[in-house]
Amino acid sequence: MNAVAEAERTARRTAGHPALAAAARFGLAGFGVLHLLIAWLAYRIAVGAPAGEGDQSGALAYLAAQPMGRPLVGGIAAGLAAMALWQLLEAAVGHRGRSGARRTAERLVSAGRAVVYAYLGTTAVKVLARAARSGADQQQAVSARLMDTGPGRAAVVAAGVVVAAIGVGLAVYGVTRGFRKHLHTGRMTAAVRRLALAAGAVGYTAKGAAYALAGALLVVAGVTSAPARARGLDAALRGLADQPHGGYLLIGVAAGLATYGGYCFVQAGYRKV
Repeated sequence: MNAVAEAERTARRTAGHPALAAAARFGLAGFGVLHLLIAWLAYRIAVGAPAGEGDQSGALAYLAAQPMGRPLVGGIAAGLAAMALWQLLEAAVGHRGRSGARRTAERLVSAGRAVVYAYLGTTAVKVLARAARSGADQQQAVSARLMDTGPGRAAVVAAGVVVAAIGVGLAVYGVTRGFRKHLHTGRMTAAVRRLALAAGAVGYTAKGAAYALAGALLVVAGVTSAPARARGLDAALRGLADQPHGGYLLIGVAAGLATYGGYCFVQAGYRKV
């Protein structure tokens, strides 16, 4: 028991260290840059311009190919690693203001965020090492292997349902402004607070819509045994562009994702870390 208590105290000290807070805020800014790039790729897909994969790996590869892009990708990788550690500590000893089932739920969400940030950080490192495969290609390849069997197809459908549910959850989170509790709104001026809440609502809703569509396409891929549809966010963006008036809708989604990227910069300054 003493060892467990000491481990928890150490985790709390680490979580409260100013250096980790600063690194996590830097990571939030990098997360914003990543979403601005995805929004740019989505816009290029919408207008029919040449574009790489419209997802996180595509955005990182696009950035790495620009002048001074590789150091920026390296900075984003470091920031994402700090964010993963921050959320891992939140999952272990955080959310002390909650209790019971609510605290457990918040810690599980933090654990999920830690996994996402760690995955994106690893992707950034692979991009720097020029060892990253297209995220969309990887998803399609895995789905194709799974679709060789009935249970595999069911797993793809189940994964699609989960992704769609996450997308719906993000949209609801945005509409209800559930993100507000994580911001130091008291430190903002009235104008900044209005802007932050509007950007968060629009950004989370747009991001949720994109992921809900990606999940729906994954479900369709599993049902119809069409792995080409199982390409994650890239397939969702390109699929939307292929619909009647889809280009206009995709430009709207791109604007929403860009708004989310801007909101990440707000978090960098006012997020409770």
